[in-house]
Amino acid sequence: MLTLLMGAAFAALAYRLIDLQVLRYDELSAKARGNTIREFLLEPRRGDILDAKGNLLATSVFVKTVCADPMLIGPRAAEVARAVAPLLQMSEAELQERLKPRLTRNEQGVLTTNRYVVLKRKVQLETWQQIQAVMTNLSFGLDEKKLSRAERAFYRGLRRAGVYAEPVDDQLRVYPNHALAAHVLGYVGMSEREIDGRRHLETSGKDGLERVFDSKLAGVRGWRVTETDRPGREVVSLRKQNVEPHDGYNLVLTLDSVAQHIVESALAEAMEKYSPVSISGLVVRPRTGGILAMATLPNFDPNNPGAAVPDARRNRIITDVTEPGSTFKIVVVSGALNDRVVQLSDSFDCENGRFHFAGRVLHDHKPYGVLSVENIIAKSSNIGAAKIGIKLKEDRLYDYIRDFGFGARTSLSLPGEVSGIVHPVKNWSKVSIVQIPMGHGMAATGLQMTMAMCALANKGVLMRPMLVDRLEDRDHNVITKYPPQRVRQVISEAAARQMIQALKAVVLPGGTAPEAALEHYTVAGKTGTAQKSGGPSGYLPGKYFASFIGFFPADEPEVCISIMLDEPKHGYYGGQVAAPVFKQIAERLAGYLNINPEDGETLPGTGAVTVSLDNRTFKTAAARSQ
Repeated sequence: MLTLLMGAAFAALAYRLIDLQVLRYDELSAKARGNTIREFLLEPRRGDILDAKGNLLATSVFVKTVCADPMLIGPRAAEVARAVAPLLQMSEAELQERLKPRLTRNEQGVLTTNRYVVLKRKVQLETWQQIQAVMTNLSFGLDEKKLSRAERAFYRGLRRAGVYAEPVDDQLRVYPNHALAAHVLGYVGMSEREIDGRRHLETSGKDGLERVFDSKLAGVRGWRVTETDRPGREVVSLRKQNVEPHDGYNLVLTLDSVAQHIVESALAEAMEKYSPVSISGLVVRPRTGGILAMATLPNFDPNNPGAAVPDARRNRIITDVTEPGSTFKIVVVSGALNDRVVQLSDSFDCENGRFHFAGRVLHDHKPYGVLSVENIIAKSSNIGAAKIGIKLKEDRLYDYIRDFGFGARTSLSLPGEVSGIVHPVKNWSKVSIVQIPMGHGMAATGLQMTMAMCALANKGVLMRPMLVDRLEDRDHNVITKYPPQRVRQVISEAAARQMIQALKAVVLPGGTAPEAALEHYTVAGKTGTAQKSGGPSGYLPGKYFASFIGFFPADEPEVCISIMLDEPKHGYYGGQVAAPVFKQIAERLAGYLNINPEDGETLPGTGAVTVSLDNRTFKTAAARSQ
């Protein structure tokens, strides 16, 4: 009997082993792997964004997602909450509520536990290390030496795995200079993705350069296939695959942090002084199209873009269009000079400020008589510009408008740029030929108008504006270099020189912008004052768009500066509100960029300079840029 019983027992055991190891091997081995083998996606480090001198504008730091196992913490939720809540900057009551064990039924009606609860995301590594130290030394007011072996094991497990971090780190995008160049940099957003049954955050660009160059900055993911123990910790010796991620490339801009700070500071002062709806500034190298500074106020902090209203996040220099007003006169006059329809010395009767044409009356801001072409620019005569437009004729005026880049996007590497409004000649009214030369009846962006002025400064050559100089890897090896791009020769070099001669007169006494004149440099520029259009209802009384666009030194231009104010409250002429801001920025940039004075003087503060911004020091070697 005993022999039979022993034989039956061994036979049953043998059958069970055959069932587990042979008959159900595939099923059970897959189940075992599912319990212990985990596959993790390894996020690459997002590339940095640097200014032209290597100063950090945007970077990424790895952060933790802190989780808890309420079923393991059990009745000790109050003690754990009391210890961890201050480090997570959460209320103790809220944390204790999250740590309570719960039983729920899933869609299949099966009871499940809350073994996995996210306490907080984006926790800095230093904070996570403090949490680990607190949990390791957490005391429950017990003499654990007197506890049973099982009870001691419970407290060891609670301290080790009750509060833990996700195995895969998330990233936090950081903008060290806060709002500086926010509209250029843009910002990132976080999206959730389920990996191995758990949700993880992914970073992607949502606006600005972060969005346009997202694929270059993001890098390539890696992955890891490994085994974990019961608490979910990796057993490194059993790691099966480990493919390291490829970090994203760094983006090096043409933008200069110090020039950007100079512009933003001057705009902030003008915002307070003139109380416009918005104010924008742009600094461009005419020879290359490289943008040194691009700013719009009000702005926002890309570290927390949700705290700003949508209008503050809009880059008005490329997204808003307006009738440019008198700055647009450079198009009709330069075209007429290029076609040799007029000379600078030619005279036009400006009708003492009232010109009847096609049943409409055009006005000048002052009653002018006979003016030369040069003085039409210097004094910004609407009637004079209109008569030059009539002489140039509709088709040629339209050609020059398009050749200067109006009615088409500049292809700047920022999202949201619009093309402006330029109607074909067949849709022009009878008065379009006199309205358009004075900057009405069409609309342009601030960037388009600035690049048109840069074309005059660059011997008649229109350049494509550029913000990105190159892509680099983590070791600063150049991956892609973006050279300056010539668009077209709009007017001849001779015509450009004549236009510069006329634009110099704008800042002289008797011109519309003497407040833009510099002591050591000759400035060439143009004012603009346009009443804002209200659509079919006509123009809005008392609402103006004021601007000044100029470059210096006039005959060998280094920088072109554009200042635009939307609905200034205390004065509205471009020469009155925009020209002084131009002068303030130009004086500071001249010293910083070490631009040689035309009168041979040595400017104070030229050469190497140190600039402090938000308690950070920037590299500012002031070698003259070619």
